[in-house]
Parts: sequence; C-alpha cells; structure tokens
Amino acid sequence: MLELRGVAKYFGRFTALRQLDLTVQRGDFVALFGRNGAGKTTLLRIAAGLSSPSRGSVTVEAATPQSPRAARGRIGYLAHATVLYGDLTALENLRFYARLFDLPSGDAELAARLGGVGLAGREHEPVRNYSRGMQQRLAILRAFVHDPDLLLLDEPFTGLDREGTEFLKGFLESERARGKTALMAIHDLPLGYELGTRLVAIDHGGVALDLQRRDVDFASFQERYDGLRPAS
Repeated sequence: MLELRGVAKYFGRFTALRQLDLTVQRGDFVALFGRNGAGKTTLLRIAAGLSSPSRGSVTVEAATPQSPRAARGRIGYLAHATVLYGDLTALENLRFYARLFDLPSGDAELAARLGGVGLAGREHEPVRNYSRGMQQRLAILRAFVHDPDLLLLDEPFTGLDREGTEFLKGFLESERARGKTALMAIHDLPLGYELGTRLVAIDHGGVALDLQRRDVDFASFQERYDGLRPAS
C-alpha cells in the first residue's frame, strides 16, 4: 500500500530521517513508535504528500504506483493538531472539507455524519466551544470524510479523555475490520500494542524494530523497545 525506500529528510544541518526503508502492506495497522524527535511526524507528513523527502522515493499502491501527492484522494491524514476552523460550526467545517473532495455537502447528509460520531444536536455550535474530545471526533470525521484507503494518524490519542479514547479505538477497530490500512504514531506503548497488527519503532532516523504483533508478547516488545533508548 505504501513504500518508502532510502528516505532521508534534512532540515538544514539537522537530519530527521536517514535512509529509511518501510513497506506497509494493504491491511496492515502499523503502530509507529519512537522517542520525541525520532522523526515520526516527519515520516507521516512525507507519506501524506505534505512534505517531500530530501532523498529517496515514496510510492502508493496503484495500477501504476503513484506519489503521495498524486494519490492524495486515497489518503487520509489526521495531524497532531485538529486543523479545524474554530469560528465555524461543525457543519460548516465539514461542508468545507466535503466540497474539497467533491462529496455530497447538503445539511442532512452532513448532519447524519456528525450524528455518527456523537455530535448530533451540536452541529450549529462554533467549534471553539467544543471540548478536546469533541474536536477530535470532528477532526477524525474531517480527515477521513472521503473514506480513504490509507489512514495516517499522528498521536491521535493525545489529550483525549476516556470516552474520547474509547471512541477512537472503536473507530480504528472498525476501519481495520473493513480492510483499511493505517500508519499511526502512538507514544503510549500498551495502547499501540493493542491497536497495531504490526509494531515499528524508528530510532536515529531509521527503522530499528519491525515486528508482527502476533510474534511477540507485550513484555518482550517493551524490553526490546526500551533497549533502543539512550541511557539517562
């Protein structure tokens, strides 16, 4: 579904990624781990076509493999920030993004979608009045309104309460059951282990661990992951 070969990314003298190789198969749910500054966000932005690698290639599966930018209609990207317009209502936010993808944008259609994420009756309120959990529900709907094949999520659980966390877990589990593919950066090791079918850790700009969850129990995975961290 997604292939990165020899990907490097430089920001001046700082190297965020170096010679990174990663292949994500269709149906994989990849939990992406790494300490702060390891390059997780940079990797996701490159995979989403929002940033270009300094070196290497990135392709998305198609009859003829495409660049992420060319395949953007098949990719959904949930950034660490919600990327919502606070002065607009939930309905107005969703209408804007639906029109970008040339999707039905009538009030009845969009209100039904909002109801599906637990925002029924709140669709005419400005988003700035929403709680963090409500904003994240709308952000999820906004990011994946076009039903993409490939889901990219950058720390999607940050700041969520228990209800918001359970909602997002349920959403991801339903998408996995539908055969979608996901690459998601998660800082919480137990949560990432629970949700991922594949466990990938990046360190020093490259892939340091790449394991199938079925092949390793959590304690063993945590021990191997902790071994990547520099001594304090």
